[in-house]
Amino acid sequence: MVKELQLRISLKEEERSDILVLKSALKLDIDREDITGVKVLRKSIDARKPKIILNYKVAVYIREALPEKSDYIFDYKDVSKAKPIHIIGFGPAGMYAALRCIELGFKPIVLERGKNVKDRRRDLKAINQDHFVNEDSNYCFGEGGAGTYSDGKLYTRSLKRGDVRRIFENLVFHGATDQILVDAHPHIGTNKLPKVVQNIRETILNYGGEVHFETRVTDFIIKDNSIKAIQLLNKEEIPVDQVILATGHSARDIFYLLHKKEIALEAKSFAMGVRVEHPQHIIDSIQYHCSGDRHELLPAASYGLVQQVNERGVYSFCMCPGGFIVPAATANGEVVVNGMSPSKRNNLFANSGIVVEIDVNKDLPKYEQFGPLKGLEYQKNLERLAFTAGGRSQVAPAQRLTDFVKGNLSSSLNPTSYQPGLNSAPLHSLLPKFIGSRLRKGFEAFGQKMKGYYTEEANVVGVESRTSSPVSIPRKENLAHPQISNLFPCGEGGGYAGGIVSAAMDGERCAEAATENL
Repeated sequence: MVKELQLRISLKEEERSDILVLKSALKLDIDREDITGVKVLRKSIDARKPKIILNYKVAVYIREALPEKSDYIFDYKDVSKAKPIHIIGFGPAGMYAALRCIELGFKPIVLERGKNVKDRRRDLKAINQDHFVNEDSNYCFGEGGAGTYSDGKLYTRSLKRGDVRRIFENLVFHGATDQILVDAHPHIGTNKLPKVVQNIRETILNYGGEVHFETRVTDFIIKDNSIKAIQLLNKEEIPVDQVILATGHSARDIFYLLHKKEIALEAKSFAMGVRVEHPQHIIDSIQYHCSGDRHELLPAASYGLVQQVNERGVYSFCMCPGGFIVPAATANGEVVVNGMSPSKRNNLFANSGIVVEIDVNKDLPKYEQFGPLKGLEYQKNLERLAFTAGGRSQVAPAQRLTDFVKGNLSSSLNPTSYQPGLNSAPLHSLLPKFIGSRLRKGFEAFGQKMKGYYTEEANVVGVESRTSSPVSIPRKENLAHPQISNLFPCGEGGGYAGGIVSAAMDGERCAEAATENL
């Protein structure tokens, strides 16, 4: 017999290794010896009150053995001689599209402009230390896409787009900790993701798929509303039947290519702003109601904030407790910041994007000349501004949080996790008024919601501009582009995802759609 229960455990109780069995036996009014095992289904932290509670959803096995295997089986087969599906991009959408193709009996041929995870590390080092951006290999481009070296948060609201559990189970199958199946806000960590990504690549290769790194697509040969061939940077042309386009939200050259070829695109609303960095102990003290170090059983505290300011949302984005701020530019001459956390989330700082909603149909009248690329051009201009304000390197412009809100240039800045370094700059006046004024009011409101959040010990760092794609590539109900019958826009780059999990789910859906008529 199996019974599901909701249990509430105090931190003191959590110190006992057998507490779940004891609590389950008490709640079910049975002898603890009758319980053969307790499987945790979900775990979350309730820190709304000073007495912190851990909420567990558990399956209690009564005189019955726990299952040894997952209910999910990934049926990969040899597809080396099967019909090919070409996939452009090897981020979460491209990876899961390739895996799904194999399950369906088709051969994925992946073309990735960047490098594999191992070789990619050298280019990340060059950004941080030498301030040089390799435009094909950086924090956004390369094996695993932006997720590999950014953070690995797996929380998603896209519960109706696919089987979220299946995505998680596949990550565990490829080496991720099974803790992600339990946590309310699961996270793998940037130090562990590269191995998981490498394992996924090996699965694809072992079952007959192909993955080609440092292979940038530069053109599509189109005839009769269909892509007949893909042209590479070296001018090689590859004949294709079906193409899944999974290039991510930062592959601007793809947007320009499609626009030049008069393939329909749409401007898409997105968000831009800054990244704020606090000492982690400040966020811990606010969220856990503690004056000293947080309890050893508690993870680094996170937060989620939102405020309406002048009819636009100002909100936290990609909050990274115990994490680092990283340089996420994809070209020289721009500064972009993002955040990441290692699996233990044990760094001294907490950072989060704080961004403002941008309605491309109302907020960018001066950019109408760029048509569907107006949001992209607005994004680029802000990143160039940050590059200049930082000192024309990957050093980022920054300000103390209190100075940003008050409109003062900071005479000094706080310590930071951002390796290229910070340069004091008047971000309050450099940012477009539309964004800057809302951020300042938003920070004031956040300081009321979280007492201690508004502090001179925090830095505001610019700019957080790659929250999502500013361009959408339309598609029909069958997921193909309305003009190009064998082109399947996919994931964040197409405007259909907002993170690792939703991109992976969309990758699977596009694989199913692309293979349907073959």
